[in-house]
Amino acid sequence: MAKQQFAQGKIRNIGIIAHIDAGKTTTTEGILYRTGIKHKIGAVHEGETTTDWMDQERERGITIVSAAVSCYWKDHQINIIDTPGHIDFTVEVERSLRVLDGAVVVFDGKMGVESQSETVWRQADKYNVPRICLINKINQTGGDFYMSLESIHKRLSKRAFPIHLPIGFEQDINGVVDLVTMKSYTYDEFTDKELKIGDIPEDMQDKVKKYRSLLIENAVAEDETMLEKYLEVGEEGLTEDEIRHAIRSAVLSGDFFVVSGGDARGVIVEKLLDMVNDFLPSPDDRGSTWGTHPKTGDKIERKPSADEPFSALAFKIATDTFVGKLAYFRVYSGKVTSGSYIQNSSTGQKERVGRIVRMQADKREDVDEVRSGDIAAIVGLKGTTTGDTLCDQSDPIILESISFPEPPVSIAIEPKTKADQEKMSMALQRLAEEDPTFRVSVDDETGQTIISGMGELHLEILVDRMKREFKVEANIGAPQVAYRETIRRDDVEAQGKFIRQSGGRGQYGDVWLRLSQNEQGEGFEFINSIKGGVVPQEYIKPVEEGIKEAMSNGVVAGYPVVDVKVELYDGSYHDVDSSEMAFKAAGSIGFKEAMKQAKPTLLEPVMKVVVVTPEEFMGDVIGDLNSKRGRVESMEDLQPGIKEITAFVPLAEMFGYTTNLRSMTQGRASSSMELDHYADVPGNVAQAIVAEQQ
Repeated sequence: MAKQQFAQGKIRNIGIIAHIDAGKTTTTEGILYRTGIKHKIGAVHEGETTTDWMDQERERGITIVSAAVSCYWKDHQINIIDTPGHIDFTVEVERSLRVLDGAVVVFDGKMGVESQSETVWRQADKYNVPRICLINKINQTGGDFYMSLESIHKRLSKRAFPIHLPIGFEQDINGVVDLVTMKSYTYDEFTDKELKIGDIPEDMQDKVKKYRSLLIENAVAEDETMLEKYLEVGEEGLTEDEIRHAIRSAVLSGDFFVVSGGDARGVIVEKLLDMVNDFLPSPDDRGSTWGTHPKTGDKIERKPSADEPFSALAFKIATDTFVGKLAYFRVYSGKVTSGSYIQNSSTGQKERVGRIVRMQADKREDVDEVRSGDIAAIVGLKGTTTGDTLCDQSDPIILESISFPEPPVSIAIEPKTKADQEKMSMALQRLAEEDPTFRVSVDDETGQTIISGMGELHLEILVDRMKREFKVEANIGAPQVAYRETIRRDDVEAQGKFIRQSGGRGQYGDVWLRLSQNEQGEGFEFINSIKGGVVPQEYIKPVEEGIKEAMSNGVVAGYPVVDVKVELYDGSYHDVDSSEMAFKAAGSIGFKEAMKQAKPTLLEPVMKVVVVTPEEFMGDVIGDLNSKRGRVESMEDLQPGIKEITAFVPLAEMFGYTTNLRSMTQGRASSSMELDHYADVPGNVAQAIVAEQQ
């Protein structure tokens, strides 16, 4: 079965996304068991799951890296990516959604929509990924399908409609009513081999009628032909296939979501698999992919067909103990065979395709060829990193890459022994290749190696991986905040002049720069306004390089400069003495001079912090957040007696917060935080930071 080549219309590339602990990995396990890939459902808490295969994942019971698995259900191939829920690993969700066609969003039926559910929902919106929803754990104490549905309506979308209604409540749940087939699907034990088909329970008739009407009425509204027929014959006049077709069209629009519920470990997962086949898009449904020509910049269309030139996006690099470097890629057009040569159009390098493997999490199955619409991994690509485009050598294209946030937390790291020194730099290089939100740099003044990541847990896991996978022992410092610098004044002009006379040929570079603020998050913009060749063309690029070099070390406290526009508008040169080096130095001098006059300021990362706490501790939690320079944004009732507090707090105040929160609330509160924005550091705090740096 696994060797069969599936038509594109029969392929589903889906992600399982959710808040931490909602049951993503368990859902994946349930799917693998029901599709015959596994003979037993692995339990997360016992460390037996397929997609959580790293030691750290099994010990902590969390997903850290997204894992890819392929399975087969009713003549469809389903490629699944199980993504992490913890915000520190949000990059894994981001890059997975970039290459997936559809997603299953899992909710904890006891909690409804949680903070991280909102984050992954927004990420799916960003990439316009159609979704279906599964409310998990409704058969546990406190599980409530309708409460969770209400929270989806309130916090995510009013356009979410049940397609299955649970039969029973909490531990008594034993199946669902399908609102399309109008049949009940029940089991005696959730571990049953198959579902029993029967009639709708008498006491559910009214509820079923109400929700079926809502589902059909809203689904047909997306399709004019179906709407006309519906108005003519009513819902009773529509066939099951017509209803399914209407729901599918609505889901594919990206603004209509069908909702199911149940125990993701159980036989009810078969209904979820049917939903994936019936309603989530195939690569054909997602249509053409657009990119640009590497040299001309012209727009190019690639249709999702095996007959088109080959194009694919590398969305993840992983180091495998047995085979070395693995590049996961999604094919958008054409096909690729093992042993062939392809182009990495992002770097301009030619790459040889060694082995192509279909991944079953950490296990591999060799395949000779991968076609448009499929996801697989290539062994042995040398210069490929996350976000690179792979394509046909004779027909190059660059696809839209993946953007990643800047890491806000840094720590100093040093090897314990001389023998660890060389191994450490190799390990850090490998880990940085795998994870685009992990950065390694060397502090020029102290010579220390600094590693930066998305949070304390992120860095802790990476140091742990270094120890286990690369056998490197290291000492780490206390976490530091990755501050930034910017300016608060526009149209500041300054001259950068570099002149050296040292016998023989001198050096001469002279530029005038105009410095202005850029929108937050827009980064650096260079504008060349030179007229009449007062600065020759070949010196423009060196000026820009000199400015970028100066930006890596700001004038307030030596932090990188962000969100500035620099216009090169005048200058002069010398026929004999001018050189690229002189103009690079002039650009650097001019930028530093202009920045000093442009009201430079220090920026700090501000985190969006969400705390879920029993009501009795609410006063203490809010008081504590206020004492950390926090601003409480909202307080909501999540459930009776449980409050959700959202606040914005500077990262500098949040180190070790999880431990403090536990002791403050007798271990009953939980929190999550993500980088929201950068803000000006208050004057007194800025002075202390500058003093520290001196």
